[in-house]
Amino acid sequence: MNELKPELRLDGAVAIVTGGTKGIGRGIAETLLAAGADVIVCGRSSSESPPESAGRSATFIACDVRDPADVAKLVDTAVERHGRIDVLINNAGGGPASDAATSSPRLIEKVVQLNLLGPFYCAQAVNRVMQAQDSGGSIVNIASVSATRPSPGTAAYGAAKAGLLNLTESLAMEWGPKVRVNAVIAGLVDTENARDHYGGPEGIARIGDALPLKRMARPADIAAACLYLASPFSVYVSGARLAVHGGGEPPLFLKLGG
Repeated sequence: MNELKPELRLDGAVAIVTGGTKGIGRGIAETLLAAGADVIVCGRSSSESPPESAGRSATFIACDVRDPADVAKLVDTAVERHGRIDVLINNAGGGPASDAATSSPRLIEKVVQLNLLGPFYCAQAVNRVMQAQDSGGSIVNIASVSATRPSPGTAAYGAAKAGLLNLTESLAMEWGPKVRVNAVIAGLVDTENARDHYGGPEGIARIGDALPLKRMARPADIAAACLYLASPFSVYVSGARLAVHGGGEPPLFLKLGG
């Protein structure tokens, strides 16, 4: 029986984190750096300094994940510099609030491209590398609670993230045993954007108080789940949905006292 060390480490591993310069992605990149991985982060452009942790810095490569040619260049550059890719965290995503009845075709397309097609393109590109490696690799897709419940005001985003969950399970079946593919279902996360959206610290506290764990998630909480799924500790975990939402959002009937 193989014994695992009681510490999650990724020493010598090469990881790509899309959208890894801010928010959740930055937290993931910092955690993987602290665990010993060489980390590459990407975005369309970066006004942020690269993530740092434990005296080490991530490498930034410009890439629009909605463009398959850009994605191919990202992966080729990573392989040229490091010789391999062990982990992909498909984190880049998001979308503005928009009423479903009046959302423009262009907005809908862009949201679906970023949240579903982009992760698909990135997964395809790294799979070609991972399948040729003796150790294979791990792909983690960052989904959302919006994928598992109605998403009024962000219908295109919720639909795309729901598609991402299905994609996760399909790829896990197609690409095993070399490549494991899993999803993290992220709940409400306390980031700078969230503070702007929910009305600052008071709004964040009010929402957090409604959750079973009495706070919104932090980027580090999502990062910890990614580290587990990227590590040898999850060697038999593939096609899984790991919910990191603090226990979930209370149903309406509880608020109404029914």
